[in-house]
Amino acid sequence: MKKDLFILAGPTAVGKTAISIDLAKKLNGEIISADSMQIYKYMDIGSAKIKEDEKEGILHYAIDFVHPSEEFSVVDFKTEATKGIEEINSKNKLPMVVGGTGFYINSLIFNYDFANTHKDEQYREYLRELANEKGNEYVHSLLKDIDEESYNKLYPNDLKRVTRALEVYKLTRKTISQYNSEQDIYNIPYNVYYFVLTMDRAKLYDRINMRVDMMIEEGLIDEVIKLKNMGLTADMQSMKGIGYKEILYYLDGKLTLDEAVEMIKKGSRNYAKRQLTWFRKDKRVIWIDKDNYKDDKEVAQAIFDKFKELRQ
Repeated sequence: MKKDLFILAGPTAVGKTAISIDLAKKLNGEIISADSMQIYKYMDIGSAKIKEDEKEGILHYAIDFVHPSEEFSVVDFKTEATKGIEEINSKNKLPMVVGGTGFYINSLIFNYDFANTHKDEQYREYLRELANEKGNEYVHSLLKDIDEESYNKLYPNDLKRVTRALEVYKLTRKTISQYNSEQDIYNIPYNVYYFVLTMDRAKLYDRINMRVDMMIEEGLIDEVIKLKNMGLTADMQSMKGIGYKEILYYLDGKLTLDEAVEMIKKGSRNYAKRQLTWFRKDKRVIWIDKDNYKDDKEVAQAIFDKFKELRQ
């Protein structure tokens, strides 16, 4: 018998945290974070990590447990999150996946066998060397004639996923979309209830800008200085996150502080736009427009009511 899996997602700064805590109380749930930056220790301000008092006693999983010098993959996330889901279920509570990293969420709600999919390490290394020699844009351009959908969907700097799309085609002579469509991707052990928060785009962008200003006030620069003093560098996965790489540029004298802050705001707005595009791809998503409600309490109540209705 399938177990229920509740998901609350949405773009950065839309206000997932407070609503998720309210819902966890209503639903007797515990929260698994699906955020690719909140996994890291010592990276609190720039990741907008939930503070201890904000949790209001609700247990959180997959948060604040990876050293920022370590690599962490979607396979690692799936392993950690699945353990969390099993533990929460063992307590007869509702597992609630909350966050904005769509790839993490998809690892749980699609039947992608990451461990056994085709791999060609030699070809991956060739593409990495090609990117170093000719640039990410050149490697991205190789997709144009063989997988136009991926070419249009993927950003040139998303080298990992561009490489994966090229690799799948080389090994199977199928586009990654064709390859995935032939897998039984919806055969998962969960009943998925997938809610995504949205709001007026201009309001969201204002919230993002204000959040960045608040991060600076709360000490983001000092946080990055501490990370730098720990030996963390710009080429590490953790330090490529929005907010961290720009402050590193500032500390290295490559940008003024104003330029770095503006770059963080722009990067965050662009990221929010990409997140919304990602969530629109899943037909299971139930959209919740926050502008239709008076406050977060009303939003949480509406989601609670809809969830109860769907479970009947």
